[in-house]
Amino acid sequence: MQPEYRSKPLSSDMTYSTSRRALPIAKEGFPFIGGGIVLSIASALLGLMATSIILGLLTLFVVYFFRDPERGLPQKPNALVAPADGKLLKVETLKPSHSPLDVETVKLSIFMSLFNVHVNRCPTEGIVEEIIYEPGKFFSANLDKASEQNEKNRIFLEAPQVGKIMLVQIAGLIARRIVCWIRPGEKVSLGQRVGLIRFGSRVEVYIPATCRVVVKEGQKVKAGQTIIGYSL
Repeated sequence: MQPEYRSKPLSSDMTYSTSRRALPIAKEGFPFIGGGIVLSIASALLGLMATSIILGLLTLFVVYFFRDPERGLPQKPNALVAPADGKLLKVETLKPSHSPLDVETVKLSIFMSLFNVHVNRCPTEGIVEEIIYEPGKFFSANLDKASEQNEKNRIFLEAPQVGKIMLVQIAGLIARRIVCWIRPGEKVSLGQRVGLIRFGSRVEVYIPATCRVVVKEGQKVKAGQTIIGYSL
């Protein structure tokens, strides 16, 4: 049975922000980084050097996790880019009766491990038509059931020369916070940052089957940089 798509109020597990990046680190990571620094210094002052070193290393990992590098966008007409860094788990075609776009659709699922950049980007330019938050479970994001049952945020875009597409941010086993930086009615550009998901997750993109897909299952992709297909 197809899920019901109805607008829901924002949950405390998802936040909106329109701020831009001043540093190559997502600002959502600052509280974790600052807390880690404080705890590491406090442990050192108390003479707990082993604890201080461990906390310091964990803080460095958090800095690494929340990194937000600039990306050079592909200069190719009609290109669609990957919305997330990670491994392409599946490329599957959905019939109109099983597609949220009501047309024959290609669904691409990307798994983001703890070591991938977790900032999500827009696969194409367009207008944000609707954003629907859906609470759910927290299965490991590399499992198929995570696509249907996990907490998620659906972003519907109307894109020129493509039509309607859907981008889905899906929480994972330890990802307990979906962050969205765009709003309905906003115009977005190719490769624009649209949000992030904390600590391991999954991103899916649904595009009309009229697009030509050029990536394969198992391939590693980079958000805003890897071309996943072309609109025809």
